[in-house]
Amino acid sequence: MAAQFGRRLRKGAATTAAAALAVAALSASQAPGAPAKDTGRQANAGASTSAPDGATGNSPYFTDLPPLNSPNPSPSPTASAPSIGTAVSRGAAEAGIPATVLDAYKKAEAELRGSKPGCNLPWQLLAAIGKVESGQARGGDVDAEGNTLHRILGPQLDGNGFALIPDTDGGKYDGNSEYDQAVGPMQFIPSTWAWAGRDGNGDGVKDPNNVYDAALAAGHYLCRNGWDLSVQADMNSAILSYNNSQDYLNLVLSWYEFYRKGTHSVPDGTGTLPSHRSDGSTGSGSGSGSGSGGSTTKPAQNTPDPTEPAPSTPSTTPTVPPTATDSVDHLENAGTATLTAMAGDAFGKQISTRAETKVGRAVAKVRVRFTIVGDTDATFSGGEKSAAVVTDSKGVAVAPALQAGEKTGDFTVHAGVIGRTVKGVDYDATVTARAADTLALVNTTAATCTPGGEFADQVQAKATYQGAVADKVAATATLIKSADDTSENDKGPYFKDANGNAVRTLTDLQTDADGLLTLPKLYADDTTGTFLLRITTTGGATLTVELTVAAADPSSSPSSSPSPSPQPSASASASASASPSASASS
Repeated sequence: MAAQFGRRLRKGAATTAAAALAVAALSASQAPGAPAKDTGRQANAGASTSAPDGATGNSPYFTDLPPLNSPNPSPSPTASAPSIGTAVSRGAAEAGIPATVLDAYKKAEAELRGSKPGCNLPWQLLAAIGKVESGQARGGDVDAEGNTLHRILGPQLDGNGFALIPDTDGGKYDGNSEYDQAVGPMQFIPSTWAWAGRDGNGDGVKDPNNVYDAALAAGHYLCRNGWDLSVQADMNSAILSYNNSQDYLNLVLSWYEFYRKGTHSVPDGTGTLPSHRSDGSTGSGSGSGSGSGGSTTKPAQNTPDPTEPAPSTPSTTPTVPPTATDSVDHLENAGTATLTAMAGDAFGKQISTRAETKVGRAVAKVRVRFTIVGDTDATFSGGEKSAAVVTDSKGVAVAPALQAGEKTGDFTVHAGVIGRTVKGVDYDATVTARAADTLALVNTTAATCTPGGEFADQVQAKATYQGAVADKVAATATLIKSADDTSENDKGPYFKDANGNAVRTLTDLQTDADGLLTLPKLYADDTTGTFLLRITTTGGATLTVELTVAAADPSSSPSSSPSPSPQPSASASASASASPSASASS
């Protein structure tokens, strides 16, 4: 394999210096900070009878290197960003990643950013591993949902030049009931997939043959053991855990650096296919049943002289028939009107968009991605910020239901075609504050409060909206001068703040989960008369409570002992008035 790497390096190097840089990168195990022990593994070096480490069972992989001539070389190495891998360039063909495969890598990165933020997984690392393991799912040989159109399998791990791993899945994933084989775009062996598998596309199934599931599983696999992939040593350990080979580590890091310099999306099925494998064969991996180490090989047209540099040949892109996506010219709103929901509620309407050709004909079987954009905590059902939907026979894609969060304000939902840069559609959405349209007094016991005393009962009201409990609704309570003058009263009943001072307006109130609003205890000064308490909520619900302060009846016994507050305490009462009209009196 060393000779094979040498030929590839000579083919890509424009100068002796560039070749020297690549060779140095491939010898990174001798550099300071590299593992002291060479963990490299040569394919076909002899059968292993013990279960190997790694997600792939240390199966063979593609060894094609990124281009070496670089108009934008890597910056000088630093202590925080050591130079590992070969110098790379933004090659038009090699930098292209099939649209669905690229989408899967980026979606996996986004999920890990939320579930394991300390891992700092870059999607370019998934792309590098996907390139080495399967040539980006054989150049994007996947359907609209990310399922591989042809099975991608490594060789059976029967101990004949490879590790010996007897069947662990009954042939469920690899179709082999005698030995395990690495499966799918990220080449998981079934025994690893059994615990590492993930459902990346939300269909309820964990399938190693689906690029969304495989990419998310690879991300979680690389993020275990508390590794922080922004630290080079941890990234090296994570990559070696995937396939325990120093050559593999150097190769993955080379592609990682390459993709970091810039990539672009290409239509599914048009990605560049690799041609060299670590087991010494030259299969492109494009045949049904072949993977990073499959048995299908690409016969050589000529036998080159290994002592001479390989001739330079132009890159070729596989010819594929046009897809439905290729015919899309733009997206149109398919009848979605104004989108408004109250905080915490589901939006009543779902977003619909239609894929059309230039002349306005509908296009079916096109993948449309809906993405929530803006400062909002709204999500699609399931808690996702984006969703991919395939257009139906009428060219219409309907987004999952939108769920409003607690943050109010405007945001946008953008609809775009996956795999093509065409005119999309933006949908404006608004989340309004939680509201109530009705307030009803709960404690209606009639009583009288004496001057200087405290009301025995706290005022409690229940809020509803269209007949349903209105929870988490903001409210304000104010002791007003009269029904016609709603300014704050300066005498009569009052609340107390944290310092014991009298206050007659309360803000930042909120109903509880049952829609109940319970006000703090009320106190009375020495002024007698009838007073009004006005409660209002977001949404316009209003309740006026009539409060009476009067001297105690000498013929009745006191109902309570004096309060420890600065003002004397006595019995209290609050009664609801359906149409209050009395002013506060002195």
